[in-house]
Amino acid sequence: MPKKNQFNVDLELFGPAAAGANKLSPRRSRKYCRRLARGHYENFSVAGRIFPKYLRQHVCNVYAYCRWADDLADETGNRQQSISLLNWWGGQLHECYRGKTTHPVFVALADTIKEFEIPIEPFVDLLVAFRQDQQVARYETVNQLLDYCRYSANPVGNLVLYLGKCHSGRRALLSDAICTGLQLANFWQDVASDWDRGRVYIPQVDCRRFGYDESMFARRECNEAFRLLLESEVERADGLLRRGLPLVEDMPPELRLPVALFVQGGLAILEEIRRGGYDVWSRRPVVSKFQKLKLLVGTWWKLRQGTFLEEPE
Repeated sequence: MPKKNQFNVDLELFGPAAAGANKLSPRRSRKYCRRLARGHYENFSVAGRIFPKYLRQHVCNVYAYCRWADDLADETGNRQQSISLLNWWGGQLHECYRGKTTHPVFVALADTIKEFEIPIEPFVDLLVAFRQDQQVARYETVNQLLDYCRYSANPVGNLVLYLGKCHSGRRALLSDAICTGLQLANFWQDVASDWDRGRVYIPQVDCRRFGYDESMFARRECNEAFRLLLESEVERADGLLRRGLPLVEDMPPELRLPVALFVQGGLAILEEIRRGGYDVWSRRPVVSKFQKLKLLVGTWWKLRQGTFLEEPE
């Protein structure tokens, strides 16, 4: 019998079939959220380690919500089952806002929601994107893709602003630019794996403009058309990330480094794609541990010297 992955184990323990029978104490629920955050490599998890200490548990709680929603969307292998589970997860979210929690993520998250007065909308918006992934596999225009990012990425930035108790209209707009840029950078990094899941995030209009068709996707061709196509998409993501840069110095001092590293991490991914000649088919572009350390030290130093916005990398 094949060994169950951790997602399936957790789904049996805490999913709808368990009906809340395995409720954990608040302390164990917080520990569970920390485990989820440590167990994944995405930028949100990595950045969590450089948030101020008083926020780290809350970052883990928010991350655990995102992680579960993401896994419910991508790990079942069955779109209808994923939609059903995402609807259940949304029901658990609404129950949490009514003061009723059984799932360990919501037991921990309830304290975060209360302490930082987080409205339900960012959490709900994320579920819109995860449901959309079960129903939409292609985006015709750039605007359609950006509208998807408005649900898939931008809520995360809004949640960070709420955790910093600094949410405002101006900061939200800058945060949206950063989060959308990051989402696009991750899409261009993961063209190959997304294709394997049946998804193409590069707008169809752009594919036709550069002459890159579905048969070329199927052959995983990194030809001149693809290089020019991806170069165009990379520059769009780069522009969005740089547009959001002023947010860094508009954040509370203790949150400037995490936000700056979000931006720098996205820019570093884009630079790796360029360095690889836009061939994301044969190798997934990644930022090495040494590069991450260099970014951390360099960003920290620029913030300390007040020169971060002068020459962004």
